Amino acid sequence: MIKHLSQILSDNFKISEEELDEAQRIKTEKGEKTGAILLRKKIITESQLLKALSIQYNITFRPDLPLENIGQDITDQIPIQFLKKHVMVPLAANPGELGIEDNSNPDDAKDVKQDLLNPGFIIAINDPTSFQALDDLVRILKLSDFEIVLSTKQAILSAINIAYDLSRDSAEQLVQDMEENGSSIISEIEDTADLLDDTSSAPIIKLVNHIISQSIKARASDIHIEPYQDSFKVRYRVDGILYDLLTPPKWIQASLISRIKIMAEMNIAEKRLPQDGRLDVKMGDQEIDVRVSTIPTSFGERLVLRLLNKTTTLFELSDLGLDPGKLDLLEELVSSPNGIVLLTGPTGSGKTTSLYAILSSINTPNINIITIEDPVEYQIKGISQIQVNPKINLTFARGLRSIVRQDPDVILIGEIRDQETAEIAVQSALTGHLVFSTLHTNDAASAITRLVDMGVEPFLISSSVIAVAAQRLARVLCSNCKEPYIPGDIALSSIGIPINQLKKSNICRAKGCEECFNTGYRGRMGIFEIMALNDELKRLVLKTYDSNLIKKEALKNGMISLRHDGVLKVLNGITTIEEVLRIT
Repeated sequence: MIKHLSQILSDNFKISEEELDEAQRIKTEKGEKTGAILLRKKIITESQLLKALSIQYNITFRPDLPLENIGQDITDQIPIQFLKKHVMVPLAANPGELGIEDNSNPDDAKDVKQDLLNPGFIIAINDPTSFQALDDLVRILKLSDFEIVLSTKQAILSAINIAYDLSRDSAEQLVQDMEENGSSIISEIEDTADLLDDTSSAPIIKLVNHIISQSIKARASDIHIEPYQDSFKVRYRVDGILYDLLTPPKWIQASLISRIKIMAEMNIAEKRLPQDGRLDVKMGDQEIDVRVSTIPTSFGERLVLRLLNKTTTLFELSDLGLDPGKLDLLEELVSSPNGIVLLTGPTGSGKTTSLYAILSSINTPNINIITIEDPVEYQIKGISQIQVNPKINLTFARGLRSIVRQDPDVILIGEIRDQETAEIAVQSALTGHLVFSTLHTNDAASAITRLVDMGVEPFLISSSVIAVAAQRLARVLCSNCKEPYIPGDIALSSIGIPINQLKKSNICRAKGCEECFNTGYRGRMGIFEIMALNDELKRLVLKTYDSNLIKKEALKNGMISLRHDGVLKVLNGITTIEEVLRIT
């Protein structure tokens, strides 16, 4: 008799009755699977769920898949979308698996050779109830000798990507082909009427698609296409750092840039003025919004493509990297009935992501939230979002005046850029609205100086601003390859870690492996300094707007600075000394 999943989870992973009852209630209401509910609520990990399903269905659980013998012939028979949709992948099994022994007896050499020619298949699946898709896969590949195993979603998707990458032309190969057939390719590009036809075999189209797809796989946030006097470079930014992707020959430059401009519906004839455009790209089950920006330089147009993954789930407050004390403080601040909460930091420091996490945490049916942004980066259900449009004079200030008449409880302003926007934000906060916005300053205390510099009176700032949070993004050490070490005295003194703290610390350094593209880092985490304006700080703002004095007072009142927050993450083995020194 097959055991129920709830029973297996309770017996093996000590999931409480209350948690299982709650999951059962949600399952009855929404029809969602029990495992998916517990996974979403972070009660169990994916590995624990798969181990439980392994017991329930008597299927082997394999967290690591044999990638050495990926059957490239499957890529011609099965579309990548099918495998990604159903999260399954067929892999050629190694000799010795599926009962195939590595027999070294010379008398049986002929049989071994035959076995190695047809070693059988492993079909890795993530959901053992996908019977229909599994039957279709077996029928299309005409498999008779195979074993089904359970594996994690990430392991299966990695195997799919590797299989289909190996079967495709690499970017370097595409460029090499283009160099060998230069004149014929130029004529082919000139003769092609519709460059948007993705089924075209034009190498320039293949090259652009490959550059974008490789960048998406590497989790890049931006692609830079940079022309120089006698060279041409393509780079991408991963976790805030730029890496070289490709250096095509100079003569490809004009065609490559024209192709991207056509995709983004920009004017390809205008090369003297900056332009902006956008395009949507779909890759498997991922939808990517690409913002394209061009500027004219001495050696041709320079392009930057900003990649926004629309399928990425929004962060929750607990995912941002706040320690428990700061998380409690922020939750208290965002539940205030009125006032201004400002996030500060340079471009690309994660301010918008943090603001979306804050809005998601307070987004309930009884609150009216309206935002005005430039651009609207993520759509949030239940929130009205306005896109700034300078062409029709829809500025932050003009949009903000209209928002106030829409009876909002919470207002988000993408950025306070001028005096008019700042004054309307202050007035909105004073008339009972909770306002969130961003500023470009180096630390929390400098935001007060910036507002005064814009022309906002100090008494209005002390009455309306309830908190300022400064943030940066630090790269997180790859959990697969990071290694603990004891740093030297110079490194410790440069960041301000006392030697007596080393005994209780877990300081690690970056090493590099295949999972993190040999960078030693995978993903990023916020480091924060939150300055809540108490009575002492408000009185000080009325007297002076010197950021150094304000910061000194805030630190005296218990504020943890950006550098100190970074040090705490270094001591916990989350990031490195070099990374904290780079960003603070």
